Amino acid sequence: MVQPSSTPGRMLALVSIGVFLGMTLWFSATAASPRISAELGLTANQAAWLTIAVQGGFVIGTLISAVLNLADVFNARRLFAAGCALGAAANAAIAMTADVNAIIALRFVTGAALACVYPPAMKIAAGWFKERRGMALGVLVGAVCLGSAFPHLLAWSATTVPWRTLMFASSLLAVAGGILVWLTVKDGPHVAASAPFDPHAIGSVVRNRGARLATYGYLGHMWELYAVWAWIPAFAAAWLTQASVAPERTGSLVAFVAIASGAIGCVVAGMWADRWGKARIAGAALVISGLCSLSAGAIFGGPIWLLYALAVVWGFTVIADSAQFSALVTEHSPRTHVGTALTLQTSAGFLLTMVSLQLLPLLAARYGWQWVFVLLVPGPVLGAIAMRRMPPAPSA
Repeated sequence: MVQPSSTPGRMLALVSIGVFLGMTLWFSATAASPRISAELGLTANQAAWLTIAVQGGFVIGTLISAVLNLADVFNARRLFAAGCALGAAANAAIAMTADVNAIIALRFVTGAALACVYPPAMKIAAGWFKERRGMALGVLVGAVCLGSAFPHLLAWSATTVPWRTLMFASSLLAVAGGILVWLTVKDGPHVAASAPFDPHAIGSVVRNRGARLATYGYLGHMWELYAVWAWIPAFAAAWLTQASVAPERTGSLVAFVAIASGAIGCVVAGMWADRWGKARIAGAALVISGLCSLSAGAIFGGPIWLLYALAVVWGFTVIADSAQFSALVTEHSPRTHVGTALTLQTSAGFLLTMVSLQLLPLLAARYGWQWVFVLLVPGPVLGAIAMRRMPPAPSA
């Protein structure tokens, strides 16, 4: 019997706060990139690796976790706390060195540590919800959005604060998030808290058609998502180079607006998905975000209100579908393999982001920022096709 202090709503709120705090590590150095680059003399390619290294570390971390079934073998709450602690230590160490290679290596370690934060958090939330799982995971991914956006807000508002202070602040927040989840969150009744190691777990997930299609949709979504999140500040700065505002600061504010809008999109889409179907809502979000990628170049250089309108719509839809892919994969995977399925899906998606993250700045350096986001359009298109083919969830 669930105790009054362990209701699903309260557990979701606590784990979401923990995720918000932990995920501030993700874009901590990205948000501070202009200041780091100015002080340490980073090239454009080295500055890009402040984000790409996190993606790479996250991919390797999730691959290891999936192969070893870490999210199913170990208690997800303890795994979450350990990931927050390791990520915070690596992130804080960045502020203690001026060596560019060391900073990139530490960003890689931060990403690997976050592999023990994001997927386990989804498993914890899924364990407390069954009928309203779309909404629950929407709230959780919304917390990821806010955590990822927060460093951009700090970079915009705290212009006189040294970048090292921002790194220490995000590390402290992550430690607090890990402690919160470890001490206050309990295991829910709808997924296994832990399970024996199964060397065939990945194979059973891959052979499931529903889990495969959910992952295909997720891949299309991820081709677009982090490229938008990482490079919309540069796109906005290019948009505003002829304006009287400071492009660098405004770029950070536009990034915050876009990513924070996604938090609202995740929650709203989660509620709609539980009512009208997860695959249907995910497909609709893919179509609209793809249209934003397609139209960004056409409206480039317009009035500033148009830039913020694009940031809101794009930010809302580019992440609104993310939780639904996770919810779909949990519905189509064996109960004892939910953590492995989520980790495998996440790993494949973040591996793909490394390609789009590198391609966009390379093309922008040659052709400018106006039309580079057109490169992202095939991802949402193919993802929407996968959602059209999604089979119904198996009955319990």
